[in-house]
Amino acid sequence: MSGGAATRDWDASSYHRVSVPHEAWARAILDRLPLTGDETVLDAGCGSGRVTAMLIERLPEGRAVAVDGSASMVAKVADVLRPQDEALVSDLTALELGEAVDAVFSSAVFHWIADHQLLFRKLRAVLRPGGRLAAQCGGAGNIDRLRRIGAELQTDDPFAPYFEDFEEPWHYAGPEETERRLRAAGFERVRAWLQPWTVEPPEPAEFLRAVCLGPQVDRLPQELGDRFVEAVLAAEPEPLRLDYVRLNIEAS
Repeated sequence: MSGGAATRDWDASSYHRVSVPHEAWARAILDRLPLTGDETVLDAGCGSGRVTAMLIERLPEGRAVAVDGSASMVAKVADVLRPQDEALVSDLTALELGEAVDAVFSSAVFHWIADHQLLFRKLRAVLRPGGRLAAQCGGAGNIDRLRRIGAELQTDDPFAPYFEDFEEPWHYAGPEETERRLRAAGFERVRAWLQPWTVEPPEPAEFLRAVCLGPQVDRLPQELGDRFVEAVLAAEPEPLRLDYVRLNIEAS
């Protein structure tokens, strides 16, 4: 799902199959986004369409605009769109729409974007006056244990040569800095808070490969990518429980 200049082109089919936890995260956002059903809503970082379909259910007379920086994700999301809906490939930090939207909805995306200040300015620019932003992404402390295990493995052979210039692509912000950035971008009635959310993925290896460890696996030959995922799993307790921390965001 999309962020800044170094957007990955995700494996949309694999991501769609294993991203079951994203449904619960998205449902929590939709539960706090008041919609009458006739609005135009931007799905900012739509992914493979699993979550976009949930948004569309809330818009029987409205319209969804699904945006993602990954071309394979946008191709996949077309499966759930209606004639009045739209999908386009764009980094959210370079977003330009031909129309203003009534609301911006985003689930599990913003932590892939380094420049949150630019992101919030772009989202504010596409909102109509009085429009709402409701989002959730990884926040401060998100999957810390898993990240530590991965970082240690990246310094070991045979993986180390592939990570000499590797920088984590995640930006797990805290609520205070997020609220400051939202206000600086022109939002009002801002609120951000952290929420622990433990996830036990039904397909641990494929979930790590497709979601959590994707940036590392992308740098490795296939055989080493498989070994990297196996090594991370071996260092984790069984069953795999991921200590997610969600950053909830509301603004208008």
